[in-house]
Amino acid sequence: QVQLVESGGGLVQAGGSLRLTCAASGTIFRFNAMAMAWYRQAPGKQRELVARISSTYTTNYADSVKGRFTISRDNAKNRVYLQMNSLKPEDTAVYYCNMSPEIWGQGTLVTVSS
Repeated sequence: QVQLVESGGGLVQAGGSLRLTCAASGTIFRFNAMAMAWYRQAPGKQRELVARISSTYTTNYADSVKGRFTISRDNAKNRVYLQMNSLKPEDTAVYYCNMSPEIWGQGTLVTVSS
């Protein structure tokens, strides 16, 4: 069994920052060998990839968040983070942690007010 649990969402004003945490647990995975990603889904819109980090720490970002968001991982703690700076109202969404191939967290809501 593998479980991903997100935390750190909340309400923040435009221009502010939040750090999301994804904690992984279970006995049937090797966290350090897994690519991890953050996705988000706003109401009425499709889920989109926000950021990805590979097992070798290579990162990729959606164009909309480049320069503002940073994904990182701490393999010793089985955690992945998403540092979100300079938040905009259009960043409002439920953010989901993903472990390849099909393991998802429950999501954490980020609301950015203007």
